[in-house]
Amino acid sequence: MRPAPDPQGVRDNRLDQGLLHPSHHGRSHRLSVPTDQQLPGVGIQLEIPARAEYVALVRLLISSLASTRRILADSRIDDLKLAVSEACTNAVEATRSGPERVVVRWREEDDRLSVDIEDEGRGFDPANLTVHPPVTDPERLNFERGLGIPLIRSLVDEAEFAPSSEGTSVKLVMYCGPIDDSEDDSKGQADTNGPTDQHQEG
Repeated sequence: MRPAPDPQGVRDNRLDQGLLHPSHHGRSHRLSVPTDQQLPGVGIQLEIPARAEYVALVRLLISSLASTRRILADSRIDDLKLAVSEACTNAVEATRSGPERVVVRWREEDDRLSVDIEDEGRGFDPANLTVHPPVTDPERLNFERGLGIPLIRSLVDEAEFAPSSEGTSVKLVMYCGPIDDSEDDSKGQADTNGPTDQHQEG
């Protein structure tokens, strides 16, 4: 499955093309693959400075992983990218461009994937958020702030927010199946063996 085009202007690329390498453009982000002993269940971890220009890098990572490792429609991939983007933007705003970092972790299970976003900024109480009208209500246009959390919740299957004095942790879950590579592997093996000559001389 080819990566879906990014509607927000960031061209999607495979992870092996070097765009996520820490030396890319001299940027000080860090991409790692933790072991189960370090972080059980975490497939990929990306640490970025709490600055707005790094959100596109997170979006690129999520798009690449969701496109190549899971069975997801393009529209669902776009929803996940937008939800992660909003969560990262909230994390950046919470730190006020300080020296803190934002950590993004990709996790996979058989029937779902999850993305964790953690920041070191000031926390908030999700139970005290302003209630907004539905997106179809014209009154929604009167709300300029505070739309990020309701939007995130509408884009993914599960969204959990855990604020604390040390920052905020957000967990986004989307139900889907993993890509089964067995058929492609079998086909590739058959192609390698070449055609079978079934003609027999009598």
